[in-house]
Amino acid sequence: MLRPELLRVFAVSFGAMVGVALLMSVVPLYAASAGAGDAGAGLTTGVLMVTTVAAELATPRLMARFGFRLAIGAGLLLLGVPVLALIGSAHLAVILAVCAVRGLGFGVVVVVGSALVATTVPPERRGEGLGLYGVVMGLPTVLVLPLGVFLVEQIGYDPVFVIAAVAALAGLVVVPGLPGRRPEPAAAPVGVVAAIRDGRLLRPSLVFSACALAAGVVVTFLPLAVTGATAGLAALALLVQAVTSTFTRWWAGRYGDRRGPARLLIPSLLAAVAGVLLLVFTGHPVAVLAGMVLFGAGFGASQNASLALMFDRVASAGYGAVSALWNLAYDGAMAVGAAGYGVLAAQTGYPVAFALTGALMLVALVPAVRDARRDLHVR
Repeated sequence: MLRPELLRVFAVSFGAMVGVALLMSVVPLYAASAGAGDAGAGLTTGVLMVTTVAAELATPRLMARFGFRLAIGAGLLLLGVPVLALIGSAHLAVILAVCAVRGLGFGVVVVVGSALVATTVPPERRGEGLGLYGVVMGLPTVLVLPLGVFLVEQIGYDPVFVIAAVAALAGLVVVPGLPGRRPEPAAAPVGVVAAIRDGRLLRPSLVFSACALAAGVVVTFLPLAVTGATAGLAALALLVQAVTSTFTRWWAGRYGDRRGPARLLIPSLLAAVAGVLLLVFTGHPVAVLAGMVLFGAGFGASQNASLALMFDRVASAGYGAVSALWNLAYDGAMAVGAAGYGVLAAQTGYPVAFALTGALMLVALVPAVRDARRDLHVR
Protein backbone atom coordinates (compact mmCIF):
# COMPACT_ATOMS: atom_id res chain seq x y z
CA MET A 1 0.00 0.00 0.00
CA LEU A 2 2.87 2.39 0.76
CA ARG A 3 3.55 3.18 -2.86
CA PRO A 4 5.98 5.97 -3.78
CA GLU A 5 3.05 8.16 -4.82
CA LEU A 6 1.41 7.80 -1.41
CA LEU A 7 4.68 8.47 0.42
CA ARG A 8 5.03 11.68 -1.59
CA VAL A 9 1.54 12.73 -0.54
CA PHE A 10 2.50 12.07 3.07
CA ALA A 11 5.73 14.08 2.70
CA VAL A 12 3.93 17.08 1.23
CA SER A 13 1.16 16.97 3.83
CA PHE A 14 3.55 16.52 6.75
CA GLY A 15 5.70 19.48 5.71
CA ALA A 16 2.65 21.69 5.22
CA MET A 17 1.25 20.71 8.61
CA VAL A 18 4.59 21.40 10.31
CA GLY A 19 4.52 24.88 8.79
CA VAL A 20 1.01 25.45 10.13
CA ALA A 21 1.48 23.92 13.57
CA LEU A 22 4.77 25.70 14.22
CA LEU A 23 3.12 29.10 13.83
CA MET A 24 -0.33 28.36 15.27
CA SER A 25 0.59 29.81 18.65
CA VAL A 26 3.57 31.90 17.49
CA VAL A 27 1.70 34.30 15.19
CA PRO A 28 -0.89 35.35 17.82
CA LEU A 29 1.98 35.83 20.27
CA TYR A 30 3.87 37.89 17.67
CA ALA A 31 0.85 40.13 17.11
CA ALA A 32 0.26 40.58 20.85
CA SER A 33 3.94 41.39 21.51
CA ALA A 34 3.74 44.12 18.86
CA GLY A 35 0.89 45.85 20.68
CA ALA A 36 -2.13 44.31 18.95
CA GLY A 37 -3.47 42.99 22.27
CA ASP A 38 -5.75 40.01 22.80
CA ALA A 39 -8.18 41.17 20.12
CA GLY A 40 -5.46 41.38 17.47
CA ALA A 41 -4.03 38.03 18.52
CA GLY A 42 -7.44 36.42 18.18
CA LEU A 43 -7.95 38.00 14.77
CA THR A 44 -4.88 36.25 13.39
CA THR A 45 -6.36 32.80 13.99
CA GLY A 46 -9.83 33.92 12.95
CA VAL A 47 -8.64 35.26 9.60
CA LEU A 48 -6.60 32.10 8.98
CA MET A 49 -9.63 29.87 9.55
CA VAL A 50 -12.04 32.01 7.50
CA THR A 51 -9.83 31.93 4.41
CA THR A 52 -9.12 28.23 4.96
CA VAL A 53 -12.85 27.52 4.76
CA ALA A 54 -13.19 29.75 1.68
CA ALA A 55 -10.40 27.86 -0.08
CA GLU A 56 -11.92 24.50 0.84
CA LEU A 57 -15.11 25.52 -0.95
CA ALA A 58 -13.25 26.41 -4.15
CA THR A 59 -10.64 23.64 -4.26
CA PRO A 60 -12.74 20.86 -5.87
CA ARG A 61 -13.22 23.06 -8.93
CA LEU A 62 -9.51 23.94 -8.97
CA MET A 63 -8.59 20.24 -8.92
CA ALA A 64 -11.04 19.47 -11.69
CA ARG A 65 -9.61 22.22 -13.89
CA PHE A 66 -5.88 22.13 -13.15
CA GLY A 67 -5.26 18.68 -11.68
CA PHE A 68 -3.76 17.57 -8.39
CA ARG A 69 -0.16 18.68 -8.92
CA LEU A 70 -0.80 22.28 -9.89
CA ALA A 71 -3.43 22.73 -7.18
CA ILE A 72 -1.33 21.41 -4.30
CA GLY A 73 1.79 23.16 -5.60
CA ALA A 74 -0.05 26.49 -5.57
CA GLY A 75 -1.32 25.69 -2.07
CA LEU A 76 2.21 25.11 -0.78
CA LEU A 77 3.41 28.40 -2.27
CA LEU A 78 0.53 30.30 -0.68
CA LEU A 79 1.23 28.61 2.64
CA GLY A 80 4.98 29.11 2.73
CA VAL A 81 6.08 32.23 0.87
CA PRO A 82 3.94 34.83 2.72
CA VAL A 83 5.50 33.86 6.08
CA LEU A 84 8.71 35.58 5.00
CA ALA A 85 6.84 38.90 4.94
CA LEU A 86 6.62 38.70 8.73
CA ILE A 87 10.37 39.04 9.09
CA GLY A 88 10.99 42.53 10.40
CA SER A 89 7.35 43.60 10.03
CA ALA A 90 4.98 43.32 12.97
CA HIS A 91 2.22 45.65 11.74
CA LEU A 92 -1.15 44.05 12.39
CA ALA A 93 -2.31 44.71 8.82
CA VAL A 94 0.68 42.80 7.45
CA ILE A 95 0.19 39.93 9.89
CA LEU A 96 -3.50 39.60 9.02
CA ALA A 97 -2.76 39.72 5.28
CA VAL A 98 -0.20 36.94 5.70
CA CYS A 99 -2.70 34.88 7.71
CA ALA A 100 -5.34 35.37 5.03
CA VAL A 101 -3.08 34.14 2.22
CA ARG A 102 -1.74 31.25 4.30
CA GLY A 103 -5.29 30.17 5.09
CA LEU A 104 -6.01 29.93 1.36
CA GLY A 105 -2.94 27.74 0.90
CA PHE A 106 -3.78 25.52 3.84
CA GLY A 107 -7.35 25.00 2.64
CA VAL A 108 -6.11 23.88 -0.78
CA VAL A 109 -3.47 21.54 0.65
CA VAL A 110 -5.77 19.66 3.04
CA VAL A 111 -8.51 19.14 0.45
CA VAL A 112 -6.12 17.97 -2.27
CA GLY A 113 -4.22 15.81 0.23
CA SER A 114 -7.29 13.81 1.29
CA ALA A 115 -8.41 13.43 -2.33
CA LEU A 116 -4.94 12.20 -3.35
CA VAL A 117 -4.97 9.54 -0.62
CA ALA A 118 -8.39 8.31 -1.76
CA THR A 119 -7.15 8.22 -5.36
CA THR A 120 -3.83 6.51 -4.63
CA VAL A 121 -4.87 3.81 -2.14
CA PRO A 122 -6.81 0.71 -3.35
CA PRO A 123 -10.48 0.93 -2.27
CA GLU A 124 -10.23 -2.17 -0.09
CA ARG A 125 -7.48 -0.51 1.98
CA ARG A 126 -8.70 3.06 1.82
CA GLY A 127 -9.57 3.23 5.51
CA GLU A 128 -6.06 2.26 6.54
CA GLY A 129 -4.58 4.71 4.06
CA LEU A 130 -6.70 7.51 5.46
CA GLY A 131 -5.73 6.40 8.96
CA LEU A 132 -2.02 6.69 8.11
CA TYR A 133 -2.73 10.07 6.56
CA GLY A 134 -4.37 11.08 9.83
CA VAL A 135 -1.21 10.06 11.70
CA VAL A 136 0.91 12.12 9.30
CA MET A 137 -1.33 15.14 9.84
CA GLY A 138 -1.66 14.59 13.58
CA LEU A 139 2.01 14.18 14.52
CA PRO A 140 2.92 17.85 13.89
CA THR A 141 0.12 18.88 16.23
CA VAL A 142 1.51 16.62 18.95
CA LEU A 143 5.20 17.37 18.43
CA VAL A 144 5.53 20.76 16.76
CA LEU A 145 2.68 22.87 18.13
CA PRO A 146 4.24 23.32 21.57
CA LEU A 147 7.71 23.65 19.99
CA GLY A 148 6.93 26.95 18.29
CA VAL A 149 6.71 29.07 21.43
CA PHE A 150 9.77 27.33 22.91
CA LEU A 151 11.85 28.11 19.81
CA VAL A 152 10.77 31.75 19.87
CA GLU A 153 12.11 32.03 23.40
CA GLN A 154 15.41 30.46 22.34
CA ILE A 155 16.17 31.93 18.90
CA GLY A 156 13.57 34.65 18.28
CA TYR A 157 10.69 35.12 15.85
CA ASP A 158 12.50 35.56 12.54
CA PRO A 159 14.32 32.19 12.51
CA VAL A 160 11.07 30.44 13.43
CA PHE A 161 9.32 32.15 10.50
CA VAL A 162 12.07 30.92 8.16
CA ILE A 163 11.80 27.35 9.49
CA ALA A 164 8.02 27.34 8.99
CA ALA A 165 8.34 28.68 5.45
CA VAL A 166 10.99 26.10 4.52
CA ALA A 167 8.93 23.25 6.00
CA ALA A 168 5.92 24.17 3.87
CA LEU A 169 7.88 24.83 0.68
CA ALA A 170 10.02 21.68 0.97
CA GLY A 171 7.09 19.65 -0.36
CA LEU A 172 7.48 21.32 -3.76
CA VAL A 173 10.43 19.00 -4.37
CA VAL A 174 8.19 15.93 -4.57
CA VAL A 175 5.12 17.55 -6.15
CA PRO A 176 6.19 16.54 -9.70
CA GLY A 177 5.97 12.90 -8.58
CA LEU A 178 2.35 13.18 -7.42
CA PRO A 179 -0.56 11.94 -9.55
CA GLY A 180 -1.58 14.62 -12.00
CA ARG A 181 -4.68 13.01 -13.43
CA ARG A 182 -8.03 14.71 -13.14
CA PRO A 183 -11.41 13.04 -12.59
CA GLU A 184 -12.32 10.98 -15.61
CA PRO A 185 -14.12 13.06 -18.28
CA ALA A 186 -17.08 10.68 -18.38
CA ALA A 187 -18.07 11.71 -14.85
CA ALA A 188 -18.72 15.37 -14.14
CA PRO A 189 -17.00 16.56 -10.96
CA VAL A 190 -19.33 16.82 -7.98
CA GLY A 191 -19.50 20.30 -6.45
CA VAL A 192 -19.59 21.06 -2.74
CA VAL A 193 -23.18 22.31 -2.91
CA ALA A 194 -24.28 19.07 -4.58
CA ALA A 195 -22.40 17.10 -1.91
CA ILE A 196 -24.22 18.99 0.85
CA ARG A 197 -27.54 18.17 -0.76
CA ASP A 198 -26.69 14.46 -0.86
CA GLY A 199 -27.87 12.91 2.40
CA ARG A 200 -25.44 10.01 2.02
CA LEU A 201 -22.59 12.51 2.36
CA LEU A 202 -24.21 15.07 4.61
CA ARG A 203 -25.17 12.67 7.41
CA PRO A 204 -21.64 11.39 8.17
CA SER A 205 -20.26 14.92 7.93
CA LEU A 206 -22.83 16.14 10.48
CA VAL A 207 -21.90 13.37 12.91
CA PHE A 208 -18.24 14.22 12.56
CA SER A 209 -18.93 17.95 12.90
CA ALA A 210 -20.39 17.31 16.37
CA CYS A 211 -17.07 15.79 17.45
CA ALA A 212 -15.10 18.57 15.75
CA LEU A 213 -17.21 21.18 17.53
CA ALA A 214 -16.21 19.64 20.85
CA ALA A 215 -12.57 19.53 19.74
CA GLY A 216 -12.67 23.30 19.25
CA VAL A 217 -14.02 23.63 22.77
CA VAL A 218 -11.45 21.31 24.33
CA VAL A 219 -8.28 22.72 22.77
CA THR A 220 -9.37 26.30 23.47
CA PHE A 221 -10.86 26.14 26.94
CA LEU A 222 -9.51 23.10 28.77
CA PRO A 223 -6.38 25.01 29.90
CA LEU A 224 -8.64 27.72 31.32
CA ALA A 225 -11.06 25.28 32.96
CA VAL A 226 -8.41 23.41 34.98
CA THR A 227 -6.39 26.37 36.24
CA GLY A 228 -5.29 26.55 39.87
CA ALA A 229 -3.86 23.60 41.75
CA THR A 230 -4.29 21.34 38.73
CA ALA A 231 -2.91 23.80 36.17
CA GLY A 232 -0.25 21.35 35.00
CA LEU A 233 -3.01 18.89 34.17
CA ALA A 234 -4.11 20.80 31.07
CA ALA A 235 -0.94 20.16 29.07
CA LEU A 236 -0.95 16.45 29.94
CA ALA A 237 -4.67 16.12 29.14
CA LEU A 238 -4.26 17.78 25.74
CA LEU A 239 -1.28 15.54 24.97
CA VAL A 240 -3.30 12.46 25.94
CA GLN A 241 -6.14 13.61 23.69
CA ALA A 242 -3.85 14.26 20.72
CA VAL A 243 -2.01 10.93 21.02
CA THR A 244 -5.23 8.95 21.52
CA SER A 245 -7.03 10.56 18.58
CA THR A 246 -4.04 10.04 16.28
CA PHE A 247 -3.79 6.34 17.20
CA THR A 248 -7.52 5.64 16.95
CA ARG A 249 -7.74 7.39 13.59
CA TRP A 250 -5.28 4.80 12.28
CA TRP A 251 -6.95 1.91 14.14
CA ALA A 252 -10.38 2.90 12.84
CA GLY A 253 -9.06 2.73 9.30
CA ARG A 254 -7.84 -0.84 9.73
CA TYR A 255 -11.10 -1.85 11.41
CA GLY A 256 -13.20 -0.10 8.77
CA ASP A 257 -11.46 -1.90 5.92
CA ARG A 258 -12.40 -5.24 7.48
CA ARG A 259 -15.83 -4.58 8.97
CA GLY A 260 -17.00 -1.37 7.30
CA PRO A 261 -16.59 2.22 8.54
CA ALA A 262 -20.34 2.66 9.11
CA ARG A 263 -20.14 0.46 12.22
CA LEU A 264 -17.94 3.04 13.95
CA LEU A 265 -20.01 6.15 13.39
CA ILE A 266 -22.35 5.88 16.41
CA PRO A 267 -19.82 4.36 18.89
CA SER A 268 -17.29 7.08 18.07
CA LEU A 269 -19.87 9.80 18.67
CA LEU A 270 -20.94 8.28 22.00
CA ALA A 271 -17.31 7.94 23.15
CA ALA A 272 -16.66 11.58 22.33
CA VAL A 273 -19.81 12.67 24.18
CA ALA A 274 -18.82 10.64 27.25
CA GLY A 275 -15.40 12.23 27.22
CA VAL A 276 -16.80 15.76 27.11
CA LEU A 277 -19.28 14.99 29.92
CA LEU A 278 -16.44 13.80 32.15
CA LEU A 279 -14.90 17.28 31.85
CA VAL A 280 -17.70 18.52 34.08
CA PHE A 281 -15.42 17.31 36.90
CA THR A 282 -12.61 19.73 36.09
CA GLY A 283 -11.24 19.54 39.64
CA HIS A 284 -10.62 15.79 39.46
CA PRO A 285 -7.49 14.85 37.47
CA VAL A 286 -8.56 11.24 36.94
CA ALA A 287 -11.89 12.33 35.44
CA VAL A 288 -10.19 14.88 33.17
CA LEU A 289 -7.62 12.38 31.88
CA ALA A 290 -10.24 9.66 31.43
CA GLY A 291 -12.40 12.17 29.58
CA MET A 292 -9.53 13.01 27.24
CA VAL A 293 -8.89 9.34 26.53
CA LEU A 294 -12.55 8.79 25.65
CA PHE A 295 -12.87 11.99 23.68
CA GLY A 296 -9.62 11.37 21.82
CA ALA A 297 -10.75 7.86 20.91
CA GLY A 298 -14.14 9.04 19.70
CA PHE A 299 -12.76 12.04 17.82
CA GLY A 300 -10.06 10.01 16.06
CA ALA A 301 -12.41 7.19 15.09
CA SER A 302 -15.07 9.62 13.86
CA GLN A 303 -12.51 11.35 11.65
CA ASN A 304 -11.60 8.17 9.82
CA ALA A 305 -15.03 6.52 9.78
CA SER A 306 -16.85 9.56 8.41
CA LEU A 307 -14.28 10.33 5.71
CA ALA A 308 -13.89 6.72 4.56
CA LEU A 309 -17.66 6.28 4.47
CA MET A 310 -18.10 9.42 2.38
CA PHE A 311 -15.40 8.37 -0.11
CA ASP A 312 -17.04 4.93 -0.41
CA ARG A 313 -20.29 6.56 -1.50
CA VAL A 314 -19.01 8.51 -4.50
CA ALA A 315 -17.16 7.83 -7.72
CA SER A 316 -13.64 9.20 -8.09
CA ALA A 317 -15.03 12.36 -9.71
CA GLY A 318 -16.54 13.24 -6.33
CA TYR A 319 -13.40 12.82 -4.22
CA GLY A 320 -12.65 16.53 -4.28
CA ALA A 321 -16.13 17.47 -3.10
CA VAL A 322 -16.05 14.85 -0.33
CA SER A 323 -12.68 16.09 0.88
CA ALA A 324 -13.90 19.69 0.81
CA LEU A 325 -17.15 18.92 2.66
CA TRP A 326 -15.33 16.92 5.34
CA ASN A 327 -12.71 19.61 5.88
CA LEU A 328 -15.45 22.24 6.05
CA ALA A 329 -17.14 20.20 8.76
CA TYR A 330 -13.83 19.98 10.60
CA ASP A 331 -12.72 23.62 10.45
CA GLY A 332 -16.15 25.23 10.58
CA ALA A 333 -17.35 23.18 13.54
CA MET A 334 -14.14 23.77 15.50
CA ALA A 335 -14.46 27.52 15.00
CA VAL A 336 -18.14 27.54 15.97
CA GLY A 337 -17.45 25.36 19.00
CA ALA A 338 -14.71 27.61 20.34
CA ALA A 339 -16.67 30.82 19.78
CA GLY A 340 -20.00 29.48 21.05
CA TYR A 341 -18.56 27.83 24.14
CA GLY A 342 -16.84 31.08 25.10
CA VAL A 343 -20.17 32.90 25.14
CA LEU A 344 -21.87 30.03 26.96
CA ALA A 345 -19.18 29.59 29.61
CA ALA A 346 -19.28 33.29 30.44
CA GLN A 347 -22.90 32.80 31.49
CA THR A 348 -22.85 29.34 33.07
CA GLY A 349 -19.28 28.56 34.10
CA TYR A 350 -17.09 25.82 32.62
CA PRO A 351 -18.65 22.65 34.13
CA VAL A 352 -22.19 23.50 33.05
CA ALA A 353 -20.96 24.58 29.63
CA PHE A 354 -19.18 21.23 29.17
CA ALA A 355 -22.38 19.42 30.13
CA LEU A 356 -24.41 21.45 27.64
CA THR A 357 -21.81 20.82 24.95
CA GLY A 358 -22.14 17.06 25.50
CA ALA A 359 -25.92 17.32 25.35
CA LEU A 360 -25.72 19.30 22.09
CA MET A 361 -23.46 16.65 20.57
CA LEU A 362 -26.15 14.04 21.19
CA VAL A 363 -28.30 15.78 18.58
CA ALA A 364 -25.96 14.22 16.01
CA LEU A 365 -27.43 10.84 16.93
CA VAL A 366 -30.36 11.73 14.67
CA PRO A 367 -28.37 11.71 11.41
CA ALA A 368 -26.19 8.88 12.76
CA VAL A 369 -29.17 6.59 13.39
CA ARG A 370 -30.74 7.54 10.07
CA ASP A 371 -27.52 6.67 8.30
CA ALA A 372 -27.31 3.33 10.09
CA ARG A 373 -30.88 2.50 9.09
CA ARG A 374 -30.19 3.54 5.53
CA ASP A 375 -27.07 1.35 5.44
CA LEU A 376 -29.02 -1.62 6.83
CA HIS A 377 -31.80 -1.06 4.27
CA VAL A 378 -29.31 -0.95 1.38
CA ARG A 379 -27.79 -4.24 2.52
